[in-house]
Amino acid sequence: MSEFGDALGTASEGGLFARAISRATGSGKTDESDHFVEGNCLNCGTELVGSHCHACGQKAHLHRTLSAVGHDLVHGVLHLDGKLWRTLPLLAWRPGDLTRRYIAGERADFVSPMAMFLFTVFLMFAVFQAVGFTTPTDISAPDMKQIGSVLEKEQSQLRGKRQELLASLEETTDAAEASRIRSAIDEVDQDIASIETGRSVIEGDKKGGKSNLNITIGNPTGSEFMKHLNEKWRKNPGLMLYKLQSNSYKFSWLLIPLSLPFVWLLFAWRSEFKAYDHAVFITYSLSFMSLVFIVLSLMGKVGVGLPWLFTIFSTIAPLHIYRQLKQAYGLSTWSTIWRLVVLLFAIFVVIALFLQILLFLGAF
Repeated sequence: MSEFGDALGTASEGGLFARAISRATGSGKTDESDHFVEGNCLNCGTELVGSHCHACGQKAHLHRTLSAVGHDLVHGVLHLDGKLWRTLPLLAWRPGDLTRRYIAGERADFVSPMAMFLFTVFLMFAVFQAVGFTTPTDISAPDMKQIGSVLEKEQSQLRGKRQELLASLEETTDAAEASRIRSAIDEVDQDIASIETGRSVIEGDKKGGKSNLNITIGNPTGSEFMKHLNEKWRKNPGLMLYKLQSNSYKFSWLLIPLSLPFVWLLFAWRSEFKAYDHAVFITYSLSFMSLVFIVLSLMGKVGVGLPWLFTIFSTIAPLHIYRQLKQAYGLSTWSTIWRLVVLLFAIFVVIALFLQILLFLGAF
């Protein structure tokens, strides 16, 4: 026990000592233009011999101006620096080269896969919100009494029409006209019967006062989880859809580990490719797909039809995956094609798994 206390005390002393040193590292003096004037690194105190500290990597030349805040916002939050403009063209036109070069160690000139993924996902959902491409959250249960009264009114009108047809049938002496009227009466009778069936579903058992109309998710008689899920859906479907939308943004990174086993299986016998390589491939691919969704949502906002948007996506997405597979892994045309076909089927499995996870998270 005493040893633990001594260790804790030593750690505390070390922390206090480190804080004292860090406070005394730089004087924080600036010149007339609010630029620091230091011969030593302001972060660790090491003597500067270049544009960056060779001990901690911090820039030697720092400034304390208002414009620096704007630069940090653009550079640090949105990553809109030279790396992005060098990464985007390769991500769009030569994704396999970008993947291969990043894996090989050329990382100073490119945005990392995870940074690119987080940036594109953030931008995608921001654009979705801006263009109004969101799930409806103002869903409310329909007014069954109002629907029932409308159906009753429609049924009353059909009965009146039937009486008029019967009167016409009694008055007519033409056989052809009588046959036409009988056919019209049969159609009206079918409409009346259909409305009666609809009213019975909506109004339900008049004695019990319960409606037979019940929208469920999955099999409500299965597990307790499905019962709980359907109960939440019935109580507040709008809130549940909102949680699904919110979770799809927060947990979009799950697409990476969900996709990793399927890509690994495509190269299970190729020992030169590691799981890290596949993760880089997947992350860059997802980043590009997010950019495609951004462009398509903007095109939809300006009036491009849904069939055209679907055609564009179903053409660009497979071609991009094909190019990335072929270039990143150095595959032949045939090897790339069969892996592409398998991967396209795997994508649907991954999406289904991801939706199941979102559904599970939305239930709590």
